[in-house]
Amino acid sequence: MSEAVRQFLDAIPMPALAIDSSQRISAANAAARRLINDGVEGRNYVTMLRQPALIDAIEGTLRDDQPRTATWLSGDGARDITFEVTVRVISAMKITLICFRDITHLQQAGQMRRDFVANVSHELRTPLTALMGFIETLRGPARNDEAARDRFLDIMEGEAGRMNRLVGDLLSLSRVEDEERVRPKDSLVLNDLLSSVLRTLTPLADEAGVKLTSEMPDPPVELIGDPDQLMQVFTNLIENAIKYGGTGGLVALQVAAPERDPSLRAMGVRIDVIDRGPGIDAKHLPRLTERFYRADNHRSRALGGTGLGLAIVKHIINRHRGRLRVESELGQGACFTVILPLAPDAGRP
Repeated sequence: MSEAVRQFLDAIPMPALAIDSSQRISAANAAARRLINDGVEGRNYVTMLRQPALIDAIEGTLRDDQPRTATWLSGDGARDITFEVTVRVISAMKITLICFRDITHLQQAGQMRRDFVANVSHELRTPLTALMGFIETLRGPARNDEAARDRFLDIMEGEAGRMNRLVGDLLSLSRVEDEERVRPKDSLVLNDLLSSVLRTLTPLADEAGVKLTSEMPDPPVELIGDPDQLMQVFTNLIENAIKYGGTGGLVALQVAAPERDPSLRAMGVRIDVIDRGPGIDAKHLPRLTERFYRADNHRSRALGGTGLGLAIVKHIINRHRGRLRVESELGQGACFTVILPLAPDAGRP
């Protein structure tokens, strides 16, 4: 194989190899050798590539010189990798060029979209099925049963509220994702924002028999952020602590004095939401911020959760260039930690 062909393959920024008229792999760049085999050159393409879809595409192109594409699967031991392979004839060089483009991220994005649609459909189907069943019953056997009608209407109101919360969270998630790369510009006082959240949630805590406590630094902490979104973050975290960790009778909000945070590589403030409830099994912790993921599916639904709250929290914190951490052990309660960067001039004389 000429040096020109080798230089040509080496210039291609993806795995690429050339097949000559004898149907052997006459040259391969370094990326192709790492992907397939160091000893790929000089071997018949059938014995090295093996997968039927790609073999068929190459055979077809060798037969009629028409370009083709195929999918080729590989793996690095930790994950599966999907390649889109293009097969093209380069007459001037008397070779058939095979290029491998990694499309794993596209496959994953497509799977995420399919999973999301399936999850939304599942979440909506349950209350819709219930509503349709009750409507049919009210029009039929329970038409003149006032007690049953009132009971069914209460249940229907609850199911409709569940759908309304789900749609609201979906809209909120979409809006937050759209704004995730836009840095907030508003100045706010964190102490005031958190005090407002605590006042709002005090009735819920009283109803659940939970005592809310708070520790905040003096002087107050000033941030650059979106007040509405940050209020949504801490409302969600404290409300979750009351609902799921309230059996311990105490939910504590602790705000540390500003200091340099290694994860931010800048001055930041740490906000801990701590409960003394049943805790969360360690196997659930890495997935808590996934859409529709619930550590306790039945209890979450019973308490009106949509499975989207922590996903929204994650995206809002990402927008603020902050960090979210979760620490918990079964029987030891849970601690949700938010670390936010300070305003650029915070703490300056």
